Amino acid sequence: MALLQHTEFQAAIVDLDGTMVDTVGDFEVALRLALADLGWPPVGRDFIARTVGKGSEYLLLRTLEQVGAPAELYEQAWARYQHHYIGINGQHSAVYPGVIEGLQALRALGLRLACITNKPNSFARPLLALKGLDGYFEHAFGGDAFPHKKPHPMPLLKACEALGTAPGRTLMVGDSSNDAAAARAAGCPVVLVNYGYNHGEPVANAAPDAIVGSLTELPALLRGG
Repeated sequence: MALLQHTEFQAAIVDLDGTMVDTVGDFEVALRLALADLGWPPVGRDFIARTVGKGSEYLLLRTLEQVGAPAELYEQAWARYQHHYIGINGQHSAVYPGVIEGLQALRALGLRLACITNKPNSFARPLLALKGLDGYFEHAFGGDAFPHKKPHPMPLLKACEALGTAPGRTLMVGDSSNDAAAARAAGCPVVLVNYGYNHGEPVANAAPDAIVGSLTELPALLRGG
């Protein structure tokens, strides 16, 4: 907490799934349709919530494993999943309360904003636009924008380069241990929300600098900066 209040922040990097938008419904429908195309049963919502966050490829691999499908089916399943996800993207998801107000407040503080997500660009950017979030961000990078995804620090460091800000003065806002690990490795302070997807684990286990229940709480945390 003291680190946050004694840092003069230049920017914030914000995660998408589980931080700004509750997208489990989109994953659930797209996976159900893709699995049905291939003759496999659906997976439960709880499984999806525990598994998202490491990229769509990881989610699909774990899903095939969960239903007992052979790993060799991945390429075919990926094609069907992409087809269905693009078709329903954003239709079964909702922006969390306080997100718009929180982003507006961060901008009012003079912070530059970027979105970093492990979701592919082809899914992430249309979702941001559909939910009216894209206008708050100078940059938005999906999980296929760089050779490495979070928890690797590369996406955060690349975002800092694009923003022209120092990692130590760029806040990472996420919902999982992936976000925290990427931030620590990149040298960014990190705040996690307590309502997202953290693989079934308490976010406190990731030891962020602070935990919030809404993005509207961020300005008060940064007020000392």
